[in-house]
Amino acid sequence: MITERIAKLEQLSAARGKSGIPSHFTKDYHESAQTLFAACPLWEKLARSMAYAVENQDIYVYEDDRIGGRVYHENELPVENPDPDLDYRTEADQAFLAEFPEGDELRRNQLVGGSAVGHITWFFDRILSLGVTGLRARYEEALLYARDEEAKQFYQGVILMLDSMLAFNDKHIEAYEKLGNFELAERMKKVPRYPAETFREAVQAFFMQHITVMKENPFGGNGPGRLDYYLWPYLDRDLKAGKCTLEEAKEIIDELFLRIDERLCTWDGWVEAIVVGGTNPNGSSAVNPLTYIMIESIIDLDITHPSIYVRLPENPPEDLVKLCARYMTAGKNRAQILYDPAVIGALVKRGTFYRDAVEYACGGCMEVGVQGMTSDFLYIGWQNTAKMLELMITGGICLRTGQKLNSFHADKGLPAYENFESFYQDFIKEADRLTRIYLREQDIYSEYAQKNRPSYLISSMIDDCLERGRNMHGGGARYHDYGGTHLALPNVADGLYAIKQAVFEQKICTAEELIAALKADFAGYEALQKRLQAIPKYGVDNEEADAMATRVASDFADMYLNYRTRWGGKGKPVILTFVYSPEAASILGATADGRNLGKGIAHGVTPHSASMTEGITAAITSCGRMPHDKFAGGASTMWDFDSSWATEPVIEALIKTFIDKNGQIFQGNTTPLSELLDAMEHPEEYPQLIVRVGGYSARFVTLSRALQEDIINRIRHAG
Repeated sequence: MITERIAKLEQLSAARGKSGIPSHFTKDYHESAQTLFAACPLWEKLARSMAYAVENQDIYVYEDDRIGGRVYHENELPVENPDPDLDYRTEADQAFLAEFPEGDELRRNQLVGGSAVGHITWFFDRILSLGVTGLRARYEEALLYARDEEAKQFYQGVILMLDSMLAFNDKHIEAYEKLGNFELAERMKKVPRYPAETFREAVQAFFMQHITVMKENPFGGNGPGRLDYYLWPYLDRDLKAGKCTLEEAKEIIDELFLRIDERLCTWDGWVEAIVVGGTNPNGSSAVNPLTYIMIESIIDLDITHPSIYVRLPENPPEDLVKLCARYMTAGKNRAQILYDPAVIGALVKRGTFYRDAVEYACGGCMEVGVQGMTSDFLYIGWQNTAKMLELMITGGICLRTGQKLNSFHADKGLPAYENFESFYQDFIKEADRLTRIYLREQDIYSEYAQKNRPSYLISSMIDDCLERGRNMHGGGARYHDYGGTHLALPNVADGLYAIKQAVFEQKICTAEELIAALKADFAGYEALQKRLQAIPKYGVDNEEADAMATRVASDFADMYLNYRTRWGGKGKPVILTFVYSPEAASILGATADGRNLGKGIAHGVTPHSASMTEGITAAITSCGRMPHDKFAGGASTMWDFDSSWATEPVIEALIKTFIDKNGQIFQGNTTPLSELLDAMEHPEEYPQLIVRVGGYSARFVTLSRALQEDIINRIRHAG
């Protein structure tokens, strides 16, 4: 439950967040670069312009604040003449298209697509334990012994940004003193300048660095990560010393969460994730009282930020599993649960040191990264594998337009193949070619980001930037990995298994007949459609169908895992669907497993809704056969439930079944279908109806009609 004070703050916070307060941050950044710092070398121009914009932000303070600092993400004032040095994307895009002239066509058809940066976490605890002065001292010392000019520039850029954080913090002190809020003013005199000693100080230090980092790196999917893990030692000491109670800690966390939501308020798709629970470096459970407090807080509050995700360690505490079940049923469809043995196992098997792997977190949706050790190219886009299969069948002809895609090089078509294996191998070969184009695109973007988006502040809290003297894009990050998703892998598996059975083994139809049926969207081919639909699908606990899904997922995962990035990192398969289901479906024709055109695709590694005809237990069993050890970037599942059936004991049992099958990520919805349908017709009556979209939660009435329909059309499991 929330206190009377928090209930009042919740209303005030929502009003402030929705008020449309303008920000001149971006305007200051560009204009100072073109005037005050135009004559500086590029690295210094970037650092000083960003520092100037941070220092000159407006401050917003109130008498009842117990956490100091506010910034707003929305309503940035327009920049009339953007400084080209502050935008790496234009040059990077030109370089990509120069190397791959077919890039535009590939992007239009989602065969390659991405370069959406973000989705990382960083070691904010360095500000808590060292203070800005302590962290600054490390960079001052490194500057004395810098190995080259680039390292000197990096260290100086970090120092400028740390100073700007303190300058912004210090503007609040006098303002709070004028309001008579002397307690908070005194706290802000100490932190984040010096190390935090108490829980309140640690929360204050965290929040000031968080809002500053997020101005430097304004990308959805960047988040705090393991907040309970790094704040717990401070609360533990306070509890033992009698300086704080668990009830007081809950109110502090409630206010912190409201403040995070206030900054973003209406931007549901932004997503800043806090990952609670998990595992210690010695393999023991890292679950602590703050784990429970943070879950309880997000259940109690009617907000969409931050996202609270739960890491279940091996042999998780029974009461934590029960709380996860309550979170799924009472948490307004915001729950996401990760199973440590499956996720850590995949990271370790794919080259991450165990000591690092236990630090994993999701910065935003569900992409798995190691806290404070990666660059922000960890999740940068997607490819539509179902479209790849369509083109493989037709010889490069789009079923929607009838046009030949010149960028698709496998143009023989299904009739040219005498056996399934040769068809499959050519399909994988072409998909691998396209994947390498996509990953090469990220290398190109990374090269320009190193120079034009040095990210000095966040890089100061990422291993091993200090030691290497490089920003996170320039080879400083310990793991320079690129993550992306092959959309619709379950659909591709169903399509391939149908082709194998119908065309090559059971001889239900010829390849020519199948193509004709697909072009007609099965009009006039209804009998064939029914026979294709009757072929077993991934998700019904059929070992042969599941084996095809496993093979497909394994081969596509290898396309990422076998790639080496420009700094020696790896490609990492991140299997999610996010908001892309209707978008991907909009360019797909009918599919070989008997589905008509326009149908949404499967979510993550969840079997397609139409395939889960044998119930959720069979579907979870099929999912458990997937090669989870290869999903080093995470693999999500989406389970939507009939609300009359999905009681807490039922959800608890399903969570246990899921982790018993070594699944990675569990999420879903429990809102009654009738309520969703009514919300579509009467949106004004459901302003706060929150649904799980796919990697994030959003207010249902703010979603596009296509996304609303996609959510409504998912299967509702009911026993």
